[in-house]
Amino acid sequence: MGFWCERAWLPGDGGAPGHVAESVRVETAEGRIVAVEVAAPAADGDVRLGGLVLPGLADAHSHAFHRALRGRAHADGGSFWTWREGMYALATALTPELYERLARAVLAELALGGTTAVGEFHYVHHRADGTPYPESEGGPNAMAEALRSAARDAGVHLTLLDTCYLHGGLGPDGHEPLAPEQARFGDGTVEAWARRVDALRAAWADDDRVLVGAAAHSVRAVAPSELAELARWARRTGAPWHVHLSEQPGENEAALAAFGVTPTRLLHDAGALGPGTTAVHAVHLTDDDVTLLGASGTGVCLCPTTERDLADGIAPGLRLLRAGSPLSVGTDQHVGADVLAEARGVEEHERLAAGRRGAFPPATLIELATSAGHAALGRPDAGRIAVGAPADLVAIRLDTVRTAGVDPAQVVLAAGAPDVSDVVAGGELVVRDGEHRVGNVARMLADAIEEIWAATGRDVTKETRT
Repeated sequence: MGFWCERAWLPGDGGAPGHVAESVRVETAEGRIVAVEVAAPAADGDVRLGGLVLPGLADAHSHAFHRALRGRAHADGGSFWTWREGMYALATALTPELYERLARAVLAELALGGTTAVGEFHYVHHRADGTPYPESEGGPNAMAEALRSAARDAGVHLTLLDTCYLHGGLGPDGHEPLAPEQARFGDGTVEAWARRVDALRAAWADDDRVLVGAAAHSVRAVAPSELAELARWARRTGAPWHVHLSEQPGENEAALAAFGVTPTRLLHDAGALGPGTTAVHAVHLTDDDVTLLGASGTGVCLCPTTERDLADGIAPGLRLLRAGSPLSVGTDQHVGADVLAEARGVEEHERLAAGRRGAFPPATLIELATSAGHAALGRPDAGRIAVGAPADLVAIRLDTVRTAGVDPAQVVLAAGAPDVSDVVAGGELVVRDGEHRVGNVARMLADAIEEIWAATGRDVTKETRT
């Protein structure tokens, strides 16, 4: 199948930054790019893509079910911790059927904004009482299968970051047991988690649209010895693995009180840092933390929209990059569904923190949203319009009220999800002229969210207050 691009963002030679090229024809076969021609005419039957065509965007950190909290957790301000109570209410109400419906709509919303690969940080594993789903209800990985089905329908590649979540928190005397509302997150032990995930990896081995990775929820939910076991599992399997890190000062204070070191140092001492690891948020870091992450080549996924919404703070993105940590971006709790906005937010946060502009050139921001994000999700060949790469393309309109008159090379600093016209994922046309192939995504979202909140029997707008 052929795609003719009015303009396309092509990779530079020898490590040079990417650049805009005119009249680019992309030939695909079996989901991959097999030819790229510059200054080429369109061939008969080509799909024409106007504006600027970028490689597919990567959302490196997603919690799909959090989308149901958008616009419902701001009564009287709230805080990260009161927001979390609403999240627990949602998690308790989910069933595989409800989760599949919600996730299908959430992933389709991401696709409408140009996302072609999602890293789903998945910890809603079992029934609400913590017991595994029986085979008659889909088996122990029923919730994961719901996410796979949703991703297939939405037309996105899925990296399922199956999350180990063993403890309810971290107090001065160590880790605490799971609370009742956290019961469905836990597997009991790392060994039990690994047996379930190994079975999932075997079941999905022949599906080239999905990848099973791993995650530790945080140092609050996984003890140091357990982190070491997870790190060994990740090295043995070669799977990407992620961990929430220092999103809130409270996590740092708890780690210091219990162990006398920061969460980053805990990960380092457990052998959990390195090029296969991605730390998510990494907001409240010491100078030593930045050095440990950078020197080990540990990736960092920044989620600026969430970090603003939850008053987390501003991560030291430029310092981390200079120290040696590859950066990616994620939508996290889906207060927005716009990977371009997340990439732009990295630069905007740096401007606020440093009082100067231009820390991250536009080409670097595009890399954060594309190739770097795909690499963090175990897809190092993706995120480039080049022969051999997955055929993931995103057309950005240059004639909207937001983008009219912009320099195409700087579009990442102006455009957002509403400016995406067409999306190709794995060679399939998923979005055409701003319409997703599944139909009315807004209606799907509204119906699923309404049903889930009805199932909770609670009103989060009254409960998540300070």
